[in-house]
Amino acid sequence: MRALIQRVSRAKVTVEGQETGKIDGGFVILLGVTHDDTEAIADRMWQKISQLRIFRDDQGKTNISLRDVAGQVLIVSQFTLYADLRKGNRPSFIKAADPEKGEALYEYFVNLARAELGDVACGVFGAEMQIELVNDGPFTIWLDSEIWEKK
Repeated sequence: MRALIQRVSRAKVTVEGQETGKIDGGFVILLGVTHDDTEAIADRMWQKISQLRIFRDDQGKTNISLRDVAGQVLIVSQFTLYADLRKGNRPSFIKAADPEKGEALYEYFVNLARAELGDVACGVFGAEMQIELVNDGPFTIWLDSEIWEKK
């Protein structure tokens, strides 16, 4: 599982001109799922993301979490995080999970966030979406579940 996490001051996602999700501040999480991903991996990803201390404290240091600032989350499925560009100029997406598995784990991840935060904004799985955001910092982090694999 891969997540691109952006600390934002605001963001929204639209599908076919209709706004499907909007936040005033917190994280935009672009989430990609691969073949070997499981609910256990999703649990660990959400736990890590929800505890990230990347918001500024009173001294201006990135030392407080999403919960501490009552931040919001916008989660968007993003199979292109598994683009393989090793050959040629056209990306291969063979490492991305099939749509059925991808959607199931995406929804599972969204429900983890909802269980902790309540209201969570989302895109629409598999849809063509437009995302507008103001990256705060900018602060963008790449998280890949491969970091927990035994080497």
